[in-house]
Amino acid sequence: MLPIRQYSAELLGTFLLTLAVSISILVPSTIPTPAIAGLTLMVLVYIIGPISGAQVNPAVTVGLWCIGKISTVDALCYVLSQICGAALVAPFLALISVIPPSGGALDGIEVGIGEALGAAILVLGVCSVVYKKVSDGPAGVTIGGSLFLGASTASIISSGIVNPAVAIGLGVGSLTNLIAPLIGGVLAAELYRWMAKGK
Repeated sequence: MLPIRQYSAELLGTFLLTLAVSISILVPSTIPTPAIAGLTLMVLVYIIGPISGAQVNPAVTVGLWCIGKISTVDALCYVLSQICGAALVAPFLALISVIPPSGGALDGIEVGIGEALGAAILVLGVCSVVYKKVSDGPAGVTIGGSLFLGASTASIISSGIVNPAVAIGLGVGSLTNLIAPLIGGVLAAELYRWMAKGK
């Protein structure tokens, strides 16, 4: 399989995830945004997971790169594809005459802790699948559920985005929302590698 197909899958997946989050912000419902994000990611794992792994989050990609589960070239191309996919949402919404949402710009140590913790919970779920501690069948439920838990936890003290690409897609200008999830993802991936090493 040509790598371009994997990169295209990451672009499409991140576009759809960012679109789902945007719609949930624009059209509030009884289903909270973290649940919608988690359900969307769960579906994406089954749709594009066999193609690209459905990482659709730079925090996940950087975390997996740090533990040697993705090459440097692929990691860079994945992150670029994810950012491009998320960034396409605002023009798409404008094209259909919908004003894109804005996630605001939150900063501070509390926000950083929330975003890092949320991303860490997601990456722990992803690593459980990558290290084959979870079979392929429930992989989507595990990863989607991890995003729901991570975003819900983070939203207590931050915006709960836990995804730098989605933050860019929502127009969030805070460096905290861009950097903190990466730190959380790396720490979680390293922790899971250490825990799984003896198994």
